[in-house]
Amino acid sequence: MINDTLNDLARVCQANSLLITTAESCTGGLVAKLITDLSGSSQWFERGFVTYSNLAKEQMLGVDEQLIAEQGAVSEAVAAAMARGALQHSQAYFSLSISGIAGPGGGTELKPVGLVCFGWAYYRNHNQADEIIVKTKSLQFSGDRDAVRNQSALYALQHILEIIKEDPIY
Repeated sequence: MINDTLNDLARVCQANSLLITTAESCTGGLVAKLITDLSGSSQWFERGFVTYSNLAKEQMLGVDEQLIAEQGAVSEAVAAAMARGALQHSQAYFSLSISGIAGPGGGTELKPVGLVCFGWAYYRNHNQADEIIVKTKSLQFSGDRDAVRNQSALYALQHILEIIKEDPIY
């Protein structure tokens, strides 16, 4: 399933001269790794940010320290800021972000292990001078650390492919 998604994403991006970028926390670069496992991914993958710490999110992506303090690193608001920051700090037109609690520790009653927040961002009309559109979603995954991370990576890739395909420009 992951290979089908990656191959479809590669085909769509290459056919439309699109570049994507990633901003990852709990997946630690897994999405970027999966993308770059494909030969030719340099034609459509611009860069990946691994921003595991809050400081990295702030320094590399421009996520507001106050936002993290108020919402927590695992929140849709921070995932949105990560996706927006990844676009603004790259040459890509589409981005995805992931922040979550992969476990086995780190969960709370309000934010349990397996909670993952996603963000996807893109420039309206694929013009970097245009407005940035951001979408977010939170999901609760089950399983061990590897399972949560793998499910997160697959979901993020499937959803960015859906967003690109639904874009009225195509």
